Amino acid sequence: MTVYAIAQLTIHDRDGYGRYVAAFMPILQQYGGRLLVADEHPEIVEGQWDGDKVVVVAFPDRNALDAWANSAEYRQISKDRLAATDGVVLAVRGTS
Repeated sequence: MTVYAIAQLTIHDRDGYGRYVAAFMPILQQYGGRLLVADEHPEIVEGQWDGDKVVVVAFPDRNALDAWANSAEYRQISKDRLAATDGVVLAVRGTS
């Protein structure tokens, strides 16, 4: 079952976040992930949100997401994301 990682981020260090973004895609693809959304101008339809960016990535299953998130390669670049942003990342299961 497809699993999605959804990040809602507030960016406070553009240079640090830029380093993360520059290294992101090859590592994501190495672990079978696909970038579906990377939007710095999401439209709020309902409720309140003060973030800057929404990112959605898809993986074939939870094991693939965990392998990516826990990999040495991703852990190394995620240091820049963690230092440059605040936010939340959710793992959600698809419906089929």
